Amino acid sequence: MTEENYRYRTSQLLLRNQFEGSGAWKIPAIPKAEFDEEEFRGLRLIGFDKTKLEDERHLGRIVHFFLYDYKFERVWKDPDHDIEKLRRYRAVLSPDFSMYLEMHPLMQLYNTFRNRWCGAYFASKGMRVIPTVSWGDERSFAFCFEGIPKGSTVAVSTYMVSEHGNRADQKPFFMKGYEELLRRVEPERILCYHEPFPEMRGNIVPIDYELSSWRHMDDDYTPSKYAKYICGLEPVPPGCDLVIKRGYVMRDDGCFMGMGSAYGGKWKPKKEEDKRFLGKPGEIKETRMPNGDLYATKIGEDGRAIRERHYTDHRRPDKHSAPHDHEIHWDNPNEHPDPQGHINYPNDVPEFKYFGGFTMEHTDILTGNTGENRFETINDFKECMRYHGEVEFEWKGVLYTITHPEGMINISEAWKPETEQWCATADEALEYMIDGVRLRDIITQVEVKARTI
Repeated sequence: MTEENYRYRTSQLLLRNQFEGSGAWKIPAIPKAEFDEEEFRGLRLIGFDKTKLEDERHLGRIVHFFLYDYKFERVWKDPDHDIEKLRRYRAVLSPDFSMYLEMHPLMQLYNTFRNRWCGAYFASKGMRVIPTVSWGDERSFAFCFEGIPKGSTVAVSTYMVSEHGNRADQKPFFMKGYEELLRRVEPERILCYHEPFPEMRGNIVPIDYELSSWRHMDDDYTPSKYAKYICGLEPVPPGCDLVIKRGYVMRDDGCFMGMGSAYGGKWKPKKEEDKRFLGKPGEIKETRMPNGDLYATKIGEDGRAIRERHYTDHRRPDKHSAPHDHEIHWDNPNEHPDPQGHINYPNDVPEFKYFGGFTMEHTDILTGNTGENRFETINDFKECMRYHGEVEFEWKGVLYTITHPEGMINISEAWKPETEQWCATADEALEYMIDGVRLRDIITQVEVKARTI
């Protein structure tokens, strides 16, 4: 055996066995850190990715790892790299390696081990470490609370499991693990990143998600007057010549990694016209869209839409008949309504009725708020395309339409097939040129006249 091979085989970066462990899996224990209650008054956190060796302004904050795993993977692969920097801050949370429900149980166990090992390593270098606790389903309870001494201060995050947009919260899942955490660890206090659920018991220290974000790293800094548009907090006003150039940078506040479902919460209707996809079995719901188009939605036995008729050709008569139908599928992880390809009727149009033995009812829903339908972010547009949303929007007095014939995305000016562009992905559609500007640069500013999803 060469000296190099020997050093590799006995390296702690390979063995990871220098800390006392608990439980059947010998999960490393993070020593209980002592704090004064005063240290948690008005507490803010700072993301690991925003820490700097030369930082002098935020040293009173506690470092968190509620980030995409790739942003802090190096604390596992090269734990000494950031030691000098991290030990300057008030305290450090143990790295929150993801614990998604869909993960293989061995990956959940591995990430629990990595969480505790890094925490124990930080503590061995003189830092006060607060264990971050995440869990999967009940099977993960066998290991996910190991390595945390009773009476410790711990940290949890409700961000990923809270309600966001048209995603329902995952509170029942979270509360089951939270109650188990209280029973097993009996924590002295619980730092809760984001808003606590009302049902949460214990000595909870709420951590303001917004005040701990990058937006408040420099509260005394006067930002550009265009900052609210550049950051996407508000749409650029109509008629304004400001063009925001955006690349493919992932926003930190879009979706924090952690626990719960990797796909987020189950779908729930957010806007008035989205409610048409749910109803009483046998019901046919008629919805008047903001642009005047009429949709009829047929509700199936389980109270979810199974078919929808659009009494319009979406301003592309070469692609759609008026009317045409779409089957509605729900077989996706978020149980999101997903209209399938259009069914045209060039000749006879069958009656739109329900044959399931239920009493058929008609419900009229009148809508007229085009502001509700605007795309708030580029990701909002991409999700609409993912679920085959058909869209009509106006830019500088010209109407454009997006449909999904033949399993592709087709975008063009209304009634002008010669201007069409076929796209395989939403990113390709965002490159469509409108009046010399990419759709990507104006999608949050266009006036959306109609939007099926």
